[in-house]
Amino acid sequence: MGVIEDVYGDLDADVSLEEFREAVEDKVDQMGGLADEETAAMLIAHELDEDEVNGVADVEPGMEEAKFVAKVVSVGDVRTFERDGEDAEDGHVLNVEVADETGSIRISLWDEQAQAAKEELEKGQVLRIKGRPKEGYNGTEVSVDKAEPDEDTEIDVQVQNTYAVDDLSLGLSDVNLRGKLLDTDTVRTFDRDDGSQGKVSNLTVGDETGRVRVTLWDERADLAEELDPGISVEVVDGYVRERDGSLELHVGNRGAVEEIEEDVEYVPESTDIADLELGDTADVAGVVRSADPKRTFDRDDGSEGQVRNVRIQDDTGDLRVALWGEKADREIAPGDEVQFADVEIQDGWEDDIEGSAGWQSTVTVLESGAEVGTGTDESSDDGSSSAGLDAFGDDVDDGGDDTATVGASDGENEDGEYVEFTGTVVQAGSPVVLDDGEETVSVDTDADVHLGQEVTARGELQDGRLDADDVF
Repeated sequence: MGVIEDVYGDLDADVSLEEFREAVEDKVDQMGGLADEETAAMLIAHELDEDEVNGVADVEPGMEEAKFVAKVVSVGDVRTFERDGEDAEDGHVLNVEVADETGSIRISLWDEQAQAAKEELEKGQVLRIKGRPKEGYNGTEVSVDKAEPDEDTEIDVQVQNTYAVDDLSLGLSDVNLRGKLLDTDTVRTFDRDDGSQGKVSNLTVGDETGRVRVTLWDERADLAEELDPGISVEVVDGYVRERDGSLELHVGNRGAVEEIEEDVEYVPESTDIADLELGDTADVAGVVRSADPKRTFDRDDGSEGQVRNVRIQDDTGDLRVALWGEKADREIAPGDEVQFADVEIQDGWEDDIEGSAGWQSTVTVLESGAEVGTGTDESSDDGSSSAGLDAFGDDVDDGGDDTATVGASDGENEDGEYVEFTGTVVQAGSPVVLDDGEETVSVDTDADVHLGQEVTARGELQDGRLDADDVF
């Protein structure tokens, strides 16, 4: 074999040997004798291979052509559609999800290719693909010009039917996963570049191995408002994407999220409150000591926001957590055992720290107040379960036996009684006025407070006013 044949033998291009030889001879002539046949053959080979990408992640819309190798992870159904023109024959298309170690992508095969591929393609098969990338509804797609099996290339992408959370990796599709539904969000709409309107929502699902955010698109988005946290569900035909460095499981119109009877266990891992530091993004869990009413406020852009503060306690300390937006609507009451995942630890009042639970956070009620704990069933004066408060340790400070709470279940407090009241500052003058959403209390104190701040006042109730010894 000559040098031209040797170079051609290593070439992966859709060109015949004769065409390649003619291109080499033309290149020699163009360079006026500055390149011999071997050099010219290498130059032509490079030009023919310039569309080869390093991996699926490098395939982008706008490329004239892309060549890559990937593993089949799911095969759809052949769809038939009508082409324009009275005499035009119906068209056929088959969508196939392929992946390599860098990511996954959908490829589309057309007409005769589609019908043949449906019979021949199998999950786990490696294909050498050439096609034209374009922007699709769920990211980049490739319209295939040529696809053929490559039995010599190995791609390390796991293909299986049922997955746990810790099995997920970038590039997987056709994923079925069973878990506990931990949290749901509302449906949001958006405008696509083509002028159409899309819908999206989010769930959080957990199992024994961890939790994952599930993004629901278009026809499946309404499921977020139809399913209740606490049930077990199966995510069907999802695909894995990456967002802000974390893996997410996405569900399009081909997929589903369905309630199942199986009780899937979710085992949360949380950071002790005493170990939290400013700037952390952490998972914290505890028993709710107090839960303030939801408050609304006006943003700088004129829109209305909402926030609700709760205070939780574990056996190492307590922490106030601000629930923003939709999270403020969650039904949480004193005595509930809860977990807040992906909470940002920020500066709080009087050099303390507090948690901020925004859109990226997960709020999960692990047990209701009536069921938490192993102690007595007696209730404390504020209506919360003492068993629930003891669930994380015996050192919970309930203020002492001589402390009553303003607004207790009997609705009465006598003058001279030592009380505790938690509310939002609605007047910062003298006296300070606190409102907990059900009643308002005037507090005599020289503490420096500001409007909208949540504070707790302890002191003696005299003539309908609370003479505060302590404000915190």
